[in-house]
Amino acid sequence: MRRLAIAVALAAAPLLAQAHVKWFAPYIVEAPPQRIAETLTDRWFWIGILMVLAFFLATRAIEKTRVGTTILAGFDKVSGPLWARGDDFMRFVIAAFFVAIFAVGGVYLTPDLKSPYEWVSWMQLVIAGLVFSRRTMPLAAAGIIGLWLMALTQYEFFHLLDYLALGVGVAAYLVLAASNNPEWNKYRFAVLRWGVAIALMWSSLEKFAYPDWFYPLVEERPFLTFGMPRDVFIPMAGVAEFTMGFGLLWTALIRRLSAIALFVIFNAAVYPFGRLDLVGHALIMAVIVIIFADPTPQVRFALRRTLVAIPATLVATMAAFAFTYWGLHHLLYGVDGQSGVASSNNSRSTHAPDPERPHGAPAATPAAPSAGGHGHGAPAAAGGTAQAAYLASMQRMHADMEAGVKNADADQAFVRGMIAHHRAAIEMAQIQLQHGKDAQQRQLAQSIIATQQREIDEMQAWLKRSGGS
Repeated sequence: MRRLAIAVALAAAPLLAQAHVKWFAPYIVEAPPQRIAETLTDRWFWIGILMVLAFFLATRAIEKTRVGTTILAGFDKVSGPLWARGDDFMRFVIAAFFVAIFAVGGVYLTPDLKSPYEWVSWMQLVIAGLVFSRRTMPLAAAGIIGLWLMALTQYEFFHLLDYLALGVGVAAYLVLAASNNPEWNKYRFAVLRWGVAIALMWSSLEKFAYPDWFYPLVEERPFLTFGMPRDVFIPMAGVAEFTMGFGLLWTALIRRLSAIALFVIFNAAVYPFGRLDLVGHALIMAVIVIIFADPTPQVRFALRRTLVAIPATLVATMAAFAFTYWGLHHLLYGVDGQSGVASSNNSRSTHAPDPERPHGAPAATPAAPSAGGHGHGAPAAAGGTAQAAYLASMQRMHADMEAGVKNADADQAFVRGMIAHHRAAIEMAQIQLQHGKDAQQRQLAQSIIATQQREIDEMQAWLKRSGGS
């Protein structure tokens, strides 16, 4: 039964993985990531790796047999009509995506990249119109790259790496699809596949580097974990997302089965996360459909033909991505996450509360945290000042502590009151990170957040064991 539960967890894990956490929960990009050693000593990480490797190896072995040939022929029959109109499909979806984010308004290329400029939305509408003519498709590609570069004026480079691979992939597709050179043109779908694969593998590392970013989603929507503990579920979700991205670059059957799994998972995530998730992931979902429809055998490289190459290249790829992710973060922000470009203007890397996000309250009247959850993200100050935010946090703390200590049970009264107290400490530390400049105080604020959150988790676990809500 235990192994069955693990298998179910791995199958379900991508549901959380595909709900891009930065769209739904506050975060601080410059915060120091969890050490790689924490992941490498996590048994659930290795269990996930072993299970996926077993699946890949079995799939590759079947692919070499007549059964594999029959399966691929069946896929070709189902997806053949779509593949024949693949360019029309992609141009339509790209145009529809940019019309959708034009309608959303106030964003660059994705829901969490807010823009204060109205003309940015109109530029997206222009891009949508440019994709329907081969002559203007390169201009649409230039517009996509231009939007990413403009986002750099408000957001940091490390944050925008989440969206670079997909943006470059779509832009490169438009350029290659418009080319009259057949040698260039034939790679147009390959760049889309690589763009999505790299984007998935890169974003999956957040589950290992910042697992606490996902805690609010797990707490608010506990059904996402299918009953598994969050510290089991989150690393396995990261493994699932990375390995499926890796699978898109492998042989035909592995690639197409990975695409099917990803498509099902992305669609399943739309229900709990809504319209924002659908719009934000529309391009990735469309590319995944094309990846499945692509009948190319993809055995050009001899390395892909051998079974032993699968674990070797998977481990090497994970090592390369992890080294780049942690190394680049340390280079930009320092080992403790306090130095670098972000420390001078933290507002670039911290979410402001947003009524559409379940963990952000309206700016003028931030909501008090509920008894069963955490306080996440620094509350916006009334009038935009740190002093107003501090005072609002203290007022909420007094009300929450008073409600907590009124519990008839002395132990529960203590724990409930202390949870409210610790939440207020975290809020004040987050306000300091949003407004403060002193490096020593910012480091202290980060330490307070980590320590107080750990103690909140312990107290909430005790409440759960003791029958408290």
